[in-house]
Amino acid sequence: MSMVDLSPTPAEMRVLIWLSRGLSNKAIAARLVLSPRTVESHVSSLLAKAGCSNRSQLLLWAQANDKLSPVPA
Repeated sequence: MSMVDLSPTPAEMRVLIWLSRGLSNKAIAARLVLSPRTVESHVSSLLAKAGCSNRSQLLLWAQANDKLSPVPA
């Protein structure tokens, strides 16, 4: 039986950091030069890994697990 890595990928972490600043998928996509669908995919993956059902829960989980770091302005 193989172990599954449930930690966020670097790309997911970049999305999570901008998500914590209140940006929409479209705005995050513009900042990271990604498609909105790619950002949506990262958010969905983060929700699954964290066992959360919405963005608010995800941000609370991220804060409680020291996943958020300062983002340059």
